[in-house]
Amino acid sequence: MATLSWLARPLPATLATGNGQAFVDLDEGSPLAQAIVDTIREPLLVLDKNLRVVTANRSFCSTFSMKCQDVQGRSFYAVGNGQWNIPELRLLLESIASHHAVMESYEVEQDFPGLGRRTMLLNARNVFYEKRRERTILLSIEDITERRAKERELRDLLRQKEVLLQEMQHRVANNLQIIASILFIKARTVRSEETRLHLQDAHQRILSVAAIQQQLETSDSGAMIELAPYLSRLCQTLTASMIGDSRPIALKVDVQGGTASSSQAVSIGIIVTELVINAIKHAFPGDRTDSIVVVAYDLAAPNWRLSVSDNGIGKPEGELDRTISGMGTTIIEALAKQLDDRTEIVTSTHGRTVSIIHGAAEAARG
Repeated sequence: MATLSWLARPLPATLATGNGQAFVDLDEGSPLAQAIVDTIREPLLVLDKNLRVVTANRSFCSTFSMKCQDVQGRSFYAVGNGQWNIPELRLLLESIASHHAVMESYEVEQDFPGLGRRTMLLNARNVFYEKRRERTILLSIEDITERRAKERELRDLLRQKEVLLQEMQHRVANNLQIIASILFIKARTVRSEETRLHLQDAHQRILSVAAIQQQLETSDSGAMIELAPYLSRLCQTLTASMIGDSRPIALKVDVQGGTASSSQAVSIGIIVTELVINAIKHAFPGDRTDSIVVVAYDLAAPNWRLSVSDNGIGKPEGELDRTISGMGTTIIEALAKQLDDRTEIVTSTHGRTVSIIHGAAEAARG
């Protein structure tokens, strides 16, 4: 390591340890090196190849309330009350000493005398010398207890936020159901047929939005929504609320895959609801028995096509094509613009297909 070249200076002086073994005395051999080590703010140890402490900087001694002379020459695992004697940590340090490995961000949570329960982050690597075969290991220790506490606090706040958001979504869905019920009652009591139709239309739209909210309640906050089950459940709700057993109309879903964010899923759900409502209302006058509405989603990442097709009356021969009219058009166009998509309408004597196209997904469904 070029930045640690100051440790390459010869360190001739040695001291005897309690077990008769020798270690390099960095203080006596290189005052400059010791001074530099002492300027490092984090606790730092220099270990020899046998994992004995060559020197400890002032930050280490101050942090762990030790005298530096009592640390030098001791096995790292015997420092303090033996809190560093961790089997996994031993394996890592021995691997560094024998195989020139590197330890990055090893986390230790222990009780330390005078400090209590602390979380320490350890980093270690070898230092090689140009003129001698000896090498040392630099071991830095960072106290990240407060950082981990803040991270836990943030996770707790996020969990609380998710709970509150789910509760809000649940309340919104319930309130929409209540509003829809009030509109339904009003629609049955008014005398004006035009007003009744408007109230019924509002009732159906609010029910559809409530259904979308209910579908999203089951998903995790911020998670991507799987479109196949989402649109399937939505269409089941639309079938139950708008078709039931009274009309011979089949509502089918053809979605093989694809995901969307929560906000995108809401827009897609409202678009599907508007198009399905429009098809059920206008595509099948009379009592046809083969009426089908198909909701499809084709994915060719990053492009996709969402379409709602029916086999209704479509466009009679000689009649000019017309787009969807009224509030539904405004809603769909606004949501398509929000999704940065375009709308395509294909009408024939065999029915109508309205597509929302994202990107270059130009191919129409066969």
